[in-house]
Amino acid sequence: MKSLLLLFPLLLCSCVSAGDAEPITAPEPAASKPTRVLFVGNSFTFWRGGLWKHLKALSDAMEPALGYEAESVVRGGASLEVMWKRTRAVEVIAEGRWDVVVLQEDLPETSVAAFREYGPRFVKAVRDTGARPILFMTWEYDRLDWISMQEIADAHREMAAALKIEVAPVGLAWSRARAERPDLNMYARDREHPSVAGMYLSLMVIEATISGADPRSRNPAELSIRGLERLEPKDLEFLRDVAYKTIKEWSGARQGPR
Repeated sequence: MKSLLLLFPLLLCSCVSAGDAEPITAPEPAASKPTRVLFVGNSFTFWRGGLWKHLKALSDAMEPALGYEAESVVRGGASLEVMWKRTRAVEVIAEGRWDVVVLQEDLPETSVAAFREYGPRFVKAVRDTGARPILFMTWEYDRLDWISMQEIADAHREMAAALKIEVAPVGLAWSRARAERPDLNMYARDREHPSVAGMYLSLMVIEATISGADPRSRNPAELSIRGLERLEPKDLEFLRDVAYKTIKEWSGARQGPR
């Protein structure tokens, strides 16, 4: 496995309240607050109950509620090419009911060339409806080790610059968490899909990318997601802080406008 343990500088203390939180990104302008979210992806999106359901759970647990409604088109093992050709993803996007569409590629399952072909197709389909596309950058894993995390990040950085599209840098957040807290495993037992910690970190990065809000402020008193009770409050705080640092660094390093 081509492991990438990225070393990042510590930027800010993770202790932050909703009142102290600051905007972390500048989302694309929208006529109203984005609330209707569609997820398109494979098992990295639907593992452990589904990120769209967790986004809804987070929304409902916040005070005041964030207002998210989310749905999905998912297929196990599918790349964006498969999602384009063999699912209803394009049709569901074309219905135009969405503010945001989260597009998840799984680069170890496909080629960079295929990503370069079908990523832009999906981005255009989303923008044609007036919705906002966001790329969900996933992670490297043992079963398919032909590509490193750096190469996955580079492919997303290239597309972000070419299409002026936002990226939720989940894979880089995982790498940071693994470097800083190797005891807190991001992977499930199969060393491919997310553990509870990996799922929570993915959710924090994606929601912060959608809203532009500081993920350290997304700390409701109760969040009903199965398995989350196995993590200590300090672990959840650490993961929110990792999400914050990673998005700040990704946004600062990226060249050109969104």
